[in-house]
Amino acid sequence: MTHEQWEKLLAVINGEVFDPLPVGFIIDSPWLPNWAGVSILDYFSSEKMWFEANLKAVQQFPDVMFLPGFWAEYGMCTEPSAFGSKCRWSEDGLPFAEKIITDIREVHSVQKPDPLTDGLLPLVLNRLKHYQSQIESEGHDIKFAVSRGPLNIATFLADTTEFLIAFRANPEEAKKLLETVTDFIIDWLDLQAKTFPSIDGILILDDIVGFLGEDDFRQFVLPYLTRIFQSLDVAVKFFHNDAGGLVCAPYLPQIGVNLFNFSSEHSLAQMKKLTNNSVTLLGNIPPRDVLAEGTPGKVQSSVKAALDSVADKSRIIMSAGGGMPPGVSTENIEAFLSSAGY
Repeated sequence: MTHEQWEKLLAVINGEVFDPLPVGFIIDSPWLPNWAGVSILDYFSSEKMWFEANLKAVQQFPDVMFLPGFWAEYGMCTEPSAFGSKCRWSEDGLPFAEKIITDIREVHSVQKPDPLTDGLLPLVLNRLKHYQSQIESEGHDIKFAVSRGPLNIATFLADTTEFLIAFRANPEEAKKLLETVTDFIIDWLDLQAKTFPSIDGILILDDIVGFLGEDDFRQFVLPYLTRIFQSLDVAVKFFHNDAGGLVCAPYLPQIGVNLFNFSSEHSLAQMKKLTNNSVTLLGNIPPRDVLAEGTPGKVQSSVKAALDSVADKSRIIMSAGGGMPPGVSTENIEAFLSSAGY
């Protein structure tokens, strides 16, 4: 992010209202490579192609806050790889991390990885180190330490269905795995922050949170997310969950979250009420049905409807109700910006 964008983000989080409202998008490997004209495998395996794709986005859309900005990641394989997950790659598909736990009772043998040496994490750091000067010469800084969340990682390691069943059948084992993963995430965020002193934000992504009821959320999510978000003293604490967000929204201020990207199934007004208007909302245009598959006219109508749906325009950044999905065209992004007032 540029210095101007960062200062605007902080101002929005503090309640300042801008006209037009800021626009921001989470962009990563599902959208960026193909939009930039390279294969997903090339995007992951070539530092130069990764950098040029990100640079193309920020140069073509200077009015957009791209979050977290020059994100060095290897899809869902990033964090599970540190635990020993086999990563499967294809030319133009997203990579997949295979589970390492076939029986939930095996969790006691799962060791906390070292993010400095294990899996793909050293490559993530080196990619940013190698291009830090070029990123900064373009007027941007590395501002976020990023990780998938504890449930997201745990369900890759143990399989989603089996891990969620363990909440009932083997709750202590489920908590043991979450504890190990949480300790690892805190180490990983800390290493990123120590490597890049410009970091002043955390981004945690965890859609599995949206699959839970309140009792399970309080037991299997709340203590772990709270530890993670309170582990670093940073200005921006950003949470992404574009599955159901109703269960987590009332707890976000308690957890420490001050920026939330949520499902397009929930309205801005609904989220404002649930968070007591104390959390900045990043949303909430339907990613697939409107941004990726809709016409520019449909995009404009959807943005206008979202803006008209809420009288209080404080703590809002217009965005997709989730990350930028595959297939979003330049024309639809331009339509979004035009309808937002740019």
